[in-house]
Amino acid sequence: MEIKRNKIKLWSKLGSRAVFGMVLTELAKERDDFFVLTGDLCQSSGLARFAQDYPQRLINMGIAEQNMIGVAGGMAKDGTTVFATSFSPFVTMRACEQVRMNMGYMQLNIKTVGLGAGLIMSQLGNSHYGIEDVAIMRCIPGITVVSPADCAEIVKSVEAVLDYKGPVYIRLTGGTGNPTVYADDYEFSIGKANILREGKDIAIISSGTMVYQSLKAAEMLMDSGIDSAVVNMHTIKPIDKCCIDSLVDHKLIVTVEEHSVIGGLGSAVAEYLAAKPKKPLQIIIGIEDMFPKAGSYDYLLKQCGLTGEQIANRIMKVVESKN
Repeated sequence: MEIKRNKIKLWSKLGSRAVFGMVLTELAKERDDFFVLTGDLCQSSGLARFAQDYPQRLINMGIAEQNMIGVAGGMAKDGTTVFATSFSPFVTMRACEQVRMNMGYMQLNIKTVGLGAGLIMSQLGNSHYGIEDVAIMRCIPGITVVSPADCAEIVKSVEAVLDYKGPVYIRLTGGTGNPTVYADDYEFSIGKANILREGKDIAIISSGTMVYQSLKAAEMLMDSGIDSAVVNMHTIKPIDKCCIDSLVDHKLIVTVEEHSVIGGLGSAVAEYLAAKPKKPLQIIIGIEDMFPKAGSYDYLLKQCGLTGEQIANRIMKVVESKN
């Protein structure tokens, strides 16, 4: 799809789930080589228009995610690319065994999409928060994990995974009014991070909604004389090792994610750095080992210390303690 500034602004207003449904509908106009399965979330997946225009290519599996992944596996076995969508915890935890066998072990060409990942499900509470999904999907052999930074990158991600052979998990964070990271078209490649801001002092590596918050934090840190690089690590698995190698001369590496501090992006970076003879201090910013108290999305971000200002303040304390 063509990426233009006016479209990017519109996509930001629509939000992540609506844009996901929109891009599949647009792709279906030109391609007939994929199907979509949903766990009774046609409207919530932004797929209402797709269902109306292409009813023979969308199957509502009901609230039965385990069966949905099984059916997706059967379809993929015949060479069909399948997008299987549900809320993040339901597709990664409720259907974990089916994901492990059909996507991991059998390497079938299923693209699972975790809707409402992170904390965006707000008032629905911890049953609907997707704060462990990266850890689960990352540890299953052979599954690629992608976490788009904004709505423009959702478009890029869906287009890319359609022609990407093998199982993929796309993690959709944020809601309507999703902040914009990319104002213009850019090069997107699965497995290759994008450096959004150069900086000589520290490096902030983030994914999903936290890319925008990290850019805000970098601006605030610059006011205190701390020059921060900001990296959009949109592909958490396979992680871009070359990009991480280019950052080891910084004084500090910070990872920021709307996910548990256990098993996510921070863990992936730390695992790679562990074997390096020379590496900087790393701090992992994310959701601590707890279930957050339900509330509005903004309330939850503040509760978990994931606003740009809170990220900057945490980094400042570490930098000051080192000086």
